[in-house]
Amino acid sequence: MRDGFEVPRLLPWTEPEGKRCYLITDGTGHLSRAADTVETVQMEMAAGLLGHAADLLDDRRATPAQLRYLLARMHEALTDVHRIAESRGSRLAAPVRSDTEPTAPGA
Repeated sequence: MRDGFEVPRLLPWTEPEGKRCYLITDGTGHLSRAADTVETVQMEMAAGLLGHAADLLDDRRATPAQLRYLLARMHEALTDVHRIAESRGSRLAAPVRSDTEPTAPGA
């Protein structure tokens, strides 16, 4: 909740047509927990893919087809991780600026 308003949560999946899905919640419901689980799985899969990518890139015998497949999976993982970061960032409270903080010259 930000300034008394519920902030819609960007969910870690899309509709079949690729449209974004949002949830307005206090973060404690079944769908919120399911989204948390999906985010965890997506992050773990991305981390595992990074390890696989390092191995494949070190292998001089890797074929163009293998590298294209790897690139496609990396694209999917990066899309998932970007969506997670965007979702989490939008739910952070805006920083409160105090009058004692220094300001930039001319501000």
